[in-house]
Amino acid sequence: MANEIKVGVLPWGQYTDWPSLLRAGQRADELGYDSLWTWDHLYPIQGDWRGPIFEGYMTLAGWAGVTSKVTLGLMVGANTFRNPALTAKMATTLDHMSNGRAILGIGGAWFETEHEAYGLDFGSGFGERLDWLDEAVEVMRAMADGEEATARGPRYATKHVRNDPPPIQRRLPILIGGDGEKKTLHTVAKYADAWNTGGDLEFVRHKDEVLRRWCGEVGRDESEIERTLGLGLVVIRDSADEARAMDAVIRKQHPGFDDPPKIGTSEEIAASLAPYVELGFRHILFDAPAPFDDETLERFVGEVKPMLEAGSTAAARR
Repeated sequence: MANEIKVGVLPWGQYTDWPSLLRAGQRADELGYDSLWTWDHLYPIQGDWRGPIFEGYMTLAGWAGVTSKVTLGLMVGANTFRNPALTAKMATTLDHMSNGRAILGIGGAWFETEHEAYGLDFGSGFGERLDWLDEAVEVMRAMADGEEATARGPRYATKHVRNDPPPIQRRLPILIGGDGEKKTLHTVAKYADAWNTGGDLEFVRHKDEVLRRWCGEVGRDESEIERTLGLGLVVIRDSADEARAMDAVIRKQHPGFDDPPKIGTSEEIAASLAPYVELGFRHILFDAPAPFDDETLERFVGEVKPMLEAGSTAAARR
């Protein structure tokens, strides 16, 4: 559908227990969300890093067994954590476990503390890690498409690697997260099926323009790349006092978390998102920290999504 809006949710794997995290994913599927995501981190990234967190791909595998419709992916995978051929194999296995609902989310990685603790190579800086990402995604794309992949080097030594069985999906989607104009968006233009970003409207508009320029340079149809927008924490209530009370409960469970939430009624949230939809970002997701806020879960998909769809349809008729 030309005016279809998709919505997703990212339950945090930090400062929670497995039954609660499992249920959050199951609840998203029951409510009719289009996509379900989690982080790929080994230490918490919001607030105090010295706390509990679950591993990303294992979380997705757990959710695959208790969901039936929602797509599953990391937002986004840390390329530095795994050999790219192994990543492609894991995403393919998840595609089979979920009967064709996997998305291979990937990015350059940024959290040095967890790399040092786990003995993972962090490289010399963002530039080098983004070079690694570009080389890695080339391997992943080939393997997901059923080709024998050989890495071009110098970072990876993959040679004629097979991916058997292939994914269930004819084209297993690769989503790349990041905003770097010289390297990341170039990689998106070459290989990605979807791109994730976030921020204020002018920031997102500018990054989208850069991506379009890169698509022109590499000969890619920019409309083939799905635009996805990450919102961070959202709390939907009919009064600001109710929203702030829920926000306080969340922050108590995540000591040191200080990012400002997006608070409002369903109408206010939808109105704030309408300009992004008009820009072409038709897949919108938000963060859900524990204790998982069922009212916001219900109202984002049950109220905000229909409002955005109605607005999109009206705009298309003008």
